[in-house]
Amino acid sequence: MNNILTNGNFLAILGASIAALAGIGSAIGVGIAGQSASGVVAEDPKKFGATLILQALPGTQGIYGLLIAFIILNKIGLLGGSMAALTAAQGGFFLAASLPMGIVGTISAINQGKVAASGIMLVGKRPEEIAKAMVYAAMVETYAVLALLISFLMINGIAI
Repeated sequence: MNNILTNGNFLAILGASIAALAGIGSAIGVGIAGQSASGVVAEDPKKFGATLILQALPGTQGIYGLLIAFIILNKIGLLGGSMAALTAAQGGFFLAASLPMGIVGTISAINQGKVAASGIMLVGKRPEEIAKAMVYAAMVETYAVLALLISFLMINGIAI
């Protein structure tokens, strides 16, 4: 009987799942920013558009994680209906390749939500400073993009 922890297909699907967990960070980050945005909009409803832009920024990590999950599932053939029979090593490689996106995506989304919340407060006091608030939040995004890139490159390097 094959042990589930050494089943290559299981490990690859687990990797896709881990990459998709970046969505948890995005949900938390968007929620943090949304709390600040609600406070600002309660004071001045005209600031809804500016606060919405900042609130949406932490949502990108969830998209990146979903993208990596789809790439893994497509590469192993699960989405096409004929999944490859992966070795434990191949499955482990997919699992390892998903970790940068899953871990960095989750952490950066939560922290980007905190920075976006601060930026929303800045916009509440000084609406003309929205560009600065967006730059601060985008600085955190840089690390999510780097994680996306490394996960993508690692996945593309796995031979099936």
